[in-house]
Amino acid sequence: MKKRLVLLLVLTVLTLSACNDSRTHLDQILERGELRVVSRQGLTTFYQRTAHEMAGFEYELVKHFADELNVKLKIIIPESLGDMLRMLEHGEADIAAAGLTVTAERQQRMRFGPVYHEVTQQLIYRNGSRRPRNIAQLGNGQLEVLADSSHVEHLVALKKEVPELTWIENDDIDTTGLLELLQLELIDYTIADSNEMSATRGLYPELRVAFDVSDPQALAWGLKKGPDVSLYREVINYFEHIEENGFLDRMIERYYGHIRRFDYVDSRAINRRVLTHLPEYQDWFTEAGEEYDFDWRLLAAVAYQESHWNPEAVSNTGVKGLMMLTRATAEEMGVDDREDPEQSIKAGAAYLDLMRKRLPERIMEPDRTWMALAAYNIGQGHLEDARRLTQMNGGNPDRWSDVRENLPLLSQKEWFDKTRYGYARGGEPVRYVANIRRYYDIMLQHNSINPEQPLQVEPPAGPTQSLPAAI
Repeated sequence: MKKRLVLLLVLTVLTLSACNDSRTHLDQILERGELRVVSRQGLTTFYQRTAHEMAGFEYELVKHFADELNVKLKIIIPESLGDMLRMLEHGEADIAAAGLTVTAERQQRMRFGPVYHEVTQQLIYRNGSRRPRNIAQLGNGQLEVLADSSHVEHLVALKKEVPELTWIENDDIDTTGLLELLQLELIDYTIADSNEMSATRGLYPELRVAFDVSDPQALAWGLKKGPDVSLYREVINYFEHIEENGFLDRMIERYYGHIRRFDYVDSRAINRRVLTHLPEYQDWFTEAGEEYDFDWRLLAAVAYQESHWNPEAVSNTGVKGLMMLTRATAEEMGVDDREDPEQSIKAGAAYLDLMRKRLPERIMEPDRTWMALAAYNIGQGHLEDARRLTQMNGGNPDRWSDVRENLPLLSQKEWFDKTRYGYARGGEPVRYVANIRRYYDIMLQHNSINPEQPLQVEPPAGPTQSLPAAI
């Protein structure tokens, strides 16, 4: 009896202490030294690029926010979207950063931060099957969507207009998994968001957009509802700050600035050659990447752009080999056989590293790499001419998105007459860099690490290096 009274007294004290906790939510995070964020794995939200590097649009935003608060970031990956929302409601997480769309139903359960982007829900079908023109034309086809998603909410509303509409809700896989099922012809239709479709369709060349299912919808972080708005206010201030200083725009450019018109034939070709050609050269790409501090998949993307991984490739200008080296570059890099794949890869990596080192130190990543690639293609002198034109035209010569807009001017007399190195086909490096970034994305999707049960992940220290998919 005495023990029970002591236990009851302890529980009463703890309860009163909790009730009298005057600390705000933000204070608790700062004292804890840790920001707990629920997200989901995916190439457009959060993923582990290598064993020691994490990436994703949402990850970069929330990591930057944690750094601003001077706390550590803990990413928590629940088993399902429903679990994610419940963890937020129960205070087991501080923020949900997972490409959440703002819906009326969700606004009853959580408080949303500032809108940072918009997406459109799209019905996806497989090439070769009949393309439906509206939701009423799905017929007997199997439509499968992500459980607890905004897609389900929208379908429920559409069913009032189309009573025969049916669908299956899947809570075992994510949107990427549903796209793979569609690619394999295991289902007939799914719904994906416009940004996720843009980012992943290179991996699924057979998939097509039939029509937009919804109007544009807002994306925002989710926070727990309640009288304490300390964290909410901090999130508002954060987004105002990154909009003013351009960080948000730079993240959008980093992850989606290279998205170009979908090339069906090209995407099918690289997906096939990733399996048939790349393994023969992967070890050399890895060795060169480690030596010159490049992701090996980026070097592989350069080689694919240059030669489609054909070591005997020769252009009409005389460049040849896997990395398409000129005779002068080969001599400068100590290559005696340009058709030798190992020599070509290492020389190409060394030359790209040289282009990168010649750029002003103030140019940050990833702009530094994109400009180095442009110099690899067009030459350092012409790149510097384009950077000077960018500054003349009021742009930032250290930002690739601005330089990219001015490179085509090098082919126009009124502009190249003002440069040191004269005429150049300035549009080529723009397409060159965009292609490489797309090939790089495709290889990341082939090689991304997806642990089977990733419950809690501690981000590694140091900087990291596609827009989030909405759900």
